Amino acid sequence: GNVVIIDGVPAGLPLSVDDLLPDLDRRRPGQSKIVTQRQEADTPEILSGVFDGQTTGTSIAILIRNQDQRSKDYSNIMNKYRPGHADYTFDAKYGTRDYRGGGRSSARETNVRVAAGAVAKKLLAELHDISIIGYVKQVGNIIADIPHPEAVTMEQVESNIVRCPDPVKAEQMIALIDEVRKDQDSIGGVSELVATNVPAGWGEPVFDKLKADLGKAMFTLPAVLGVEYGVGFGCATMRGTENNDIFRVKNDSITTDTNHHGGMLGGISSGMPIVLRCAIKPTSSLSREQDTVTRDGEQTTIATKGRHDPCLLPRFAPMGEAMIAIVLADHALRQRAARV
Repeated sequence: GNVVIIDGVPAGLPLSVDDLLPDLDRRRPGQSKIVTQRQEADTPEILSGVFDGQTTGTSIAILIRNQDQRSKDYSNIMNKYRPGHADYTFDAKYGTRDYRGGGRSSARETNVRVAAGAVAKKLLAELHDISIIGYVKQVGNIIADIPHPEAVTMEQVESNIVRCPDPVKAEQMIALIDEVRKDQDSIGGVSELVATNVPAGWGEPVFDKLKADLGKAMFTLPAVLGVEYGVGFGCATMRGTENNDIFRVKNDSITTDTNHHGGMLGGISSGMPIVLRCAIKPTSSLSREQDTVTRDGEQTTIATKGRHDPCLLPRFAPMGEAMIAIVLADHALRQRAARV
């Protein structure tokens, strides 16, 4: 099983297992035909830090037990390095590795991050009415048309199994994922994540800038190979006159006409929606045969048995949302301490 310990949650926040379940259900395996068919309920147990339905101010511990782990699926690869996986690098670091599929390099550890993120989301909603939503922007070459990321609703995201708010492109994405699955292959994509109602002024220059902390949080998630904000890499071809977001006063508050900066300037929140995207690599575990080497350096082949996602994107949204929520909750508490 996996355990997460959350420090620093203020006392008096209403919290129960029911608060954790919606996001855990969005992350769990077996929820549709286009994800892994492992069956794990991911039922959380709150071990400490909550009494009479409220946080006590002490550390919160949440446990999620492994329920459908088939270690025998992994026994044939115990001495082989899977391409794209952390088998070799863990071995290089520690001189040993847990080949069973549920270890620290497994995406299974993200279930407790999602539980912690649900707590952070609740705190952010109570303190500032902040909402965080993630969805699939791209699968392979299929790119959704989402002109207003800040207007996307959870109903739109959850209306289809690929979690893309563009229904036409969603159908194409589902067909593509089905195609690569039948081909014993996998496909990558992009998840877009949006946090709205984040007040201006959050972030701690120089090394704890909000964009730096969010970037690191995203990169701690398995399979994330790129992170960008606002126009992101698109800024490379823009002139300053195009890229600059012009300040205006609307409803007695300072805002900008556009949001090329993705909600952060100088690494500090501007009050505009925080918009970021993560590039997610294709799942490394493939049932088709690939060349590899053994721990002893002998050439061999490998086909990864078991039940794996043909595309990681549909289950990524709650993981990305959780990490944004955790970082924003940290900065909310830091900002609360920084101003009289």
